[in-house]
Amino acid sequence: MSDFPGAPSAPRDGRRLRVLAAMSGGVDSAVAAARAVEAGHDVTGVHLALSANPQSFRTGARGCCTIEDSRDARRAADVIGIPFYCWDLAERFREDVVEDFVAEYEAGRTPNPCLRCNEKIKFAALLDKALALGFDAVCTGHYATVVVNEDGTRELHRASDMAKDQSYVLGVLDERQLAHAMFPLGDTVTTKDEIRAEAERRGLAVAKKPDSHDICFIADGDTQGFLAKRLGKAEGDIVDEAGNRLGTHEGAYGFTIGQRKGLRIGHPAPDGKPRYVLDISPVTNTVTVGPAEALDVTALTAIKPRWCGVAREGPGTYTAQLRAHGGETEVTAELVGEELRVRFTEPVRGVAPGQAIVLYDGTRVVGSATIAATERVRTGAAAQ
Repeated sequence: MSDFPGAPSAPRDGRRLRVLAAMSGGVDSAVAAARAVEAGHDVTGVHLALSANPQSFRTGARGCCTIEDSRDARRAADVIGIPFYCWDLAERFREDVVEDFVAEYEAGRTPNPCLRCNEKIKFAALLDKALALGFDAVCTGHYATVVVNEDGTRELHRASDMAKDQSYVLGVLDERQLAHAMFPLGDTVTTKDEIRAEAERRGLAVAKKPDSHDICFIADGDTQGFLAKRLGKAEGDIVDEAGNRLGTHEGAYGFTIGQRKGLRIGHPAPDGKPRYVLDISPVTNTVTVGPAEALDVTALTAIKPRWCGVAREGPGTYTAQLRAHGGETEVTAELVGEELRVRFTEPVRGVAPGQAIVLYDGTRVVGSATIAATERVRTGAAAQ
């Protein structure tokens, strides 16, 4: 029996692994399921129904929660030749992902719903159900790599192709979840076009289906409009660092740290330079704006740390990623009680409470935590 790097080891009696392949209806998950079959595993496909009313979610290529997507997943499973089921996780998704998303914005934070979905749905609700049914692993189309050490422990690493790496949104996986995770695409040093070509060779109709983008549960891509419907309009002030009123807004939840566009400030800054969102206060419903240099963050405190393996003790030097498509930056980090204290070697911008920070040791994912507070370089009026 053939196998691919990162797949859980076969049981000692030599039987095939029972693998549950999460099939979104897209090309990546379809090819991942096909590769798991090709590796010799006993694979069953499952599509997660994440909306009580699928037609209210995106249609076509813009999401992964539609009736169309479930049909695409079923057709792919038929071509691959594996059993296929559709599981209703809509209520769990609403509570753990959608409501969390709304609550975080209401509190002035910037959440990552894809990361939360991986933690709470695909590798908690789905994995728990899979294990209860006797499956050995959950397979997904994520681009990341699981490395199995000689002692049997597992490590999560970046994908071979950094351009497609998705390890950031998997940084919430703990040791138990990682032990049952399978990512057949992670070691593929290929372009997306080559993955599509492979899908076409396998006869998968999703070969030419465009990738999904943005947030799957926001039908039209209008995050601010979605939040306004949930939270209602609440007019407040837009102020500068000295507290001077520059304009008004219809809800502080509609802004994110580092935002430049859509501020609707009636007059320019004294220096003529653009202004950015520096702070969001849900208590006073105030949005503070200022110059780009005021966004420079030198340190942060993060909570709810999750480790891909044993928690690191004492201070250490790592690289950190602060957003799904962001670059790496060098940091020192130490776990103090239940908090992760991080200091940047060079200041970084656009860091917002609610975002995840994921620590790396080379290509290995060490762990992640949720940013709770930041320390900034004090400039201009803020330093007075």
